[in-house]
Amino acid sequence: MSEQAMDPASSPLYPIREVSRLTGVNSVTLRAWERRYGLIRPQRTPKGHRLYAREDIRRVERILQWLNRGVPVSQVRDLLEQAEPTTNDVPPPDISDWEGQRQRLLQAVDALDSDTLDVLFNRSMALYPAGSCVTELWQPVIDQLEERWGDQFGAELQRRLLESFLRTRVAIRLYHANQAARGARLLLLRLPEERDLLRLLLLALVASASGFRVEWLDADLPLNEVPLAAERFKADAVLMTSGYAEHSDLIRRQLPRLAEQLERPLCLVGPVARIRGAELENTQVASLGNELPAALSRLHGLLGR
Repeated sequence: MSEQAMDPASSPLYPIREVSRLTGVNSVTLRAWERRYGLIRPQRTPKGHRLYAREDIRRVERILQWLNRGVPVSQVRDLLEQAEPTTNDVPPPDISDWEGQRQRLLQAVDALDSDTLDVLFNRSMALYPAGSCVTELWQPVIDQLEERWGDQFGAELQRRLLESFLRTRVAIRLYHANQAARGARLLLLRLPEERDLLRLLLLALVASASGFRVEWLDADLPLNEVPLAAERFKADAVLMTSGYAEHSDLIRRQLPRLAEQLERPLCLVGPVARIRGAELENTQVASLGNELPAALSRLHGLLGR
């Protein structure tokens, strides 16, 4: 039976998982807003489960509006207690305005503005699931940057700044997440033609958020050492990514041979999987696709977990 209930006035009440779906705020954040900051006060069932009224959901949306304006969460409660804005007030920005966020992110990279990158990363990760942040914000921006970088003056500086920024933020998250994760252990590697770590880092971020324990190497690893690395890291699967088609010999001969040597699945993720997937259909190499959340979902099924 659903936890959704009706109060005496026939006003619907929603369980925390439904509020998370409706607002995009994960349940951990909703609990923190309640316990640490007193921002919301849901009702409780006799068993202690939280139930949220429509007014609670509207309050969550107002909290998001203030956070999107750059207000620290510790200051939001005072603002919420003030009078409701009038209809003549300028409406707050739409928190799901992904296009606006993508433009701000591009501008921050162009300006080499690490402070704005930090704000955009932390805010998006606080308000949305990691998979949504990657597919709606970070991956499209990186795709657009790679299209225009080419031989553009200053492109390498922008690339390395963004890589260094994401390496630090993702590594911190992985360190803490791996302590608590109980899922399968993944070894993430990039293929030879991949120029930087950007796609690998986004893959690591989504994999960790999907419950996997993640190990990754930021340097190229010879293919003949991958079985040793997988064994020493106790990996349940090896994932390799690239934004390029890679050499035909690697795809058609070397990777299938490597998959036969491994005692765990060998998977391709990213544009290379979309480009070369058809060539791997009759091999032991699993092509998980280009969309990261969907790819990690397929991996769960592949591992039977």
